This record gives sequence, C-alpha cells and structure tokens, in this order.
Amino acid sequence: MEYFVQQLVNGLTLGSIYGLIAIGYTMVYGIIGMVNFAHGDIFMLGGFVALIVFLVLTSAIAGIPVAVALLVMMIVAMAVTSLWNWTIEKMAYRPLRGSFRLAPLITAIGMSIVLSNFVQVTQGPRNKAIPGMITSVYEIGGISISLKQIVIVVLTAVLLAGFWYIVNRTALGRAQRATEQDRKMAALLGINVDRTISITFVMGAALAAVAGTMYLMYYGVISFADGFIPGVKAFTAAVLGGIGSLPGAVIGGLLIGLIESLWSAYFTIDYKDVATFSILAIALIFKPSGLLGRPEVEKV
Repeated sequence: MEYFVQQLVNGLTLGSIYGLIAIGYTMVYGIIGMVNFAHGDIFMLGGFVALIVFLVLTSAIAGIPVAVALLVMMIVAMAVTSLWNWTIEKMAYRPLRGSFRLAPLITAIGMSIVLSNFVQVTQGPRNKAIPGMITSVYEIGGISISLKQIVIVVLTAVLLAGFWYIVNRTALGRAQRATEQDRKMAALLGINVDRTISITFVMGAALAAVAGTMYLMYYGVISFADGFIPGVKAFTAAVLGGIGSLPGAVIGGLLIGLIESLWSAYFTIDYKDVATFSILAIALIFKPSGLLGRPEVEKV
C-alpha cells in the first residue's frame, strides 16, 4: 500500500508539470481554434533559460538563497519565452488565420523544428545538468515526499486558480471569451482581437516557462529534445481533460502523470507511453469532447 501511495505522489507531481504545459495548449486552441505545436519547445526553452540563469546566479553570487534563485529563474524564463511566443504569433501565425486549416498546423510544426534546432546548435546536443536545488525529503507514514514535489503541486494549484480568475473575472478574460466565440463580432464591439490573441500566447508561454523551470528543478537535467515528448503528453492531457477547459487541462495532466507513474511501477516501463495513449483513445471513444470539454457547436 505504501508503494502504491508513493507512486500516486510521484504521478501527481509529474502530472502537475504536464498540466501547466497543457493550459497553454488549451488557451490558444480555445481562443483561435489552432493547436500551437511549438508549445512543447517553448517549455523546453524555458527550462534552458532557467538553467542559464541558475549558472549565472551561482557563479556571480555565492550562497544565494534557493527561493530567490528559483524566483529569478522563473521570471527571466517567463520573460524570454513570452517574447519568443509573441514573436511566433505575430510573424508566423497571425498572417495565416484566414487561410486553410492545415497552413497554421504546418507552420506550427516548422516553428517547433526551428526552435529545437536553435537550442541544439547554441547549447549543444548533450544533456545539461545542475546540482540539486531542493533536497529536503519528508517521511510521512513510510511515504517519501520531497519539498520540490510539494512546491510543484502547490504552484500548479495557485497558477490554475489565478488563471481561472483572470479568464472568468477580468476584462481581459471577457475579451478572450468574446474572441473565442466570435472574432468578428468581438472586433465590432471594440475589442482589440489581435492584442487579445497575442496576450493569450504570452500567458501560455509564461506557464510553459514555469513548467520548464519546475522540470529542471525536479529532474536536474534537460536536453534540447525534451520539448517533444512532454509537449505531446501535455497536448494529450489537454484533449483528455477537454481542450478549451482550464481545469480540464490540469485534470488531464494529473491523469496522464498518474497513468505513467502507476504503469511504470507495476508493469514494464518500455510501454508506459503506449499505455498512456491507449487509455486516451479509449476515453475519447466514449467521450469525444474530453472529461470537462463541451461539444463543439458549428456556427452557421
């Protein structure tokens, strides 16, 4: 039983990271109906920026508190990824909004390859590691819970609550929901549609940067290829939870993390990804809109 609970804790931690990335997918899809397949590499970029900031801070300031270092790492990573995603939206996606549906998809894949290769060329193909930042571990009833696991889960809950409030209780959120429902009508009512979409891309990138920083802190290593698999799993989480739903994205992420952790614990680890996507396929057969998604209504 203790082993099972331990795997639940590990799965919730991993699922929280997937959930943070999935929120970015679901926000962009919800507002413009397009999947930003470069989002996984934005997550990877956030991790690399956090790594560089960590190395600079520790070499320049001896004995810097871990909390301060983490905060600076997240802020700088959020700034860099937000600027990058804003540029992607303005240069690559905005000109293709009125084109056929495959054009933005092809562009998104192209931007993903560009970003991945850019990081590979500038940072090298090998894994980059950092020493453990948070090493405290608590024993509760035979279950080991590390402080970094607590930080990741709590931070995910706080960010989900904050973004839910922004979307549902602020003027920006009303503009985003209006743009999601009908862009032309929203523009006629005085909403700056282009700015609203750009801000949505920036918000998604900021969350991906936080996820990248947490990923680096949790595993202590990152590679230029780490944007693909976590990105695909986060997209899977968004679809499973109901793409377009913020709570659904996090719930989907938690489920993906739990499935992966429990399968790796009780079965062969070689097939954990197969198990994840198989369960997704089965779930979507019975509930195509996802757990918390709403059936799409075609506008006429």
